[in-house]
Amino acid sequence: MSPVRIPQLSEHSPGNFPPASRALSYPDGLLARGGGLGPDWLIPAYRQGIFPWYNPGEPILWWSPEMRYGFAPGSVHLGRSRRRQLRKTRWSIHADTAFADVIRACADAPRAGQSGTWIGDDMIAAYSQLHALGIGHSIEVFDGKTLIGGLYGLALGRVFFAESMFSRCSQASAAALFALSETLHQWRWPWLDAQMENPHLRLLGGQRMDRTDYLGLLARDAAENGVTAGWTAHFPGLEINDYLAKTRLA
Repeated sequence: MSPVRIPQLSEHSPGNFPPASRALSYPDGLLARGGGLGPDWLIPAYRQGIFPWYNPGEPILWWSPEMRYGFAPGSVHLGRSRRRQLRKTRWSIHADTAFADVIRACADAPRAGQSGTWIGDDMIAAYSQLHALGIGHSIEVFDGKTLIGGLYGLALGRVFFAESMFSRCSQASAAALFALSETLHQWRWPWLDAQMENPHLRLLGGQRMDRTDYLGLLARDAAENGVTAGWTAHFPGLEINDYLAKTRLA
């Protein structure tokens, strides 16, 4: 079998990607290699349904899977046992108060079936730069003053692109995702992207969207005006029970 050939991106042409529809079927979604990780690469990539994913020390690889996975805001499902466990806590939800700590914790979190992390120093630097621009955000779960879980991602227009999450206490990452989902639902955003399906996200009620529909959603919603700059004021330290109490199943 001949080796797979994918386009090599020029570092002098930021944001100049092949159409996402040209991504390979195997490995699913592999589109291109090379380029860079600055805002002039990442912002157009996400708006075109493309994201970077590669191991530290390897060339940058760009992906656009045939099936996207994510959540309609307001649809993150916490079963009875999760809710019962969360009601016993006094965990508070914040945003953009500890971005550096969250992304480092995501990089250090053990992953089933993985011996390392794809969140290397270059990725941390790139997404931290987007955070400084008011595009990258972290959702944080605190037990008192101790950070116990959270997630980080990007907001473009009215779409949130979740990158990774971590838990130091059982259900802490689920609490972060639930609070984010409920807030985006209040803002009437259409999609909370999670990139690819996994068992944990299936249990939380994730859903598939084929690439054609996903690209149509991005063309409509990722270019609109969203909630820009820091999100700290929008997540004023409410307890997870405050978020649960607003839903029918509280």
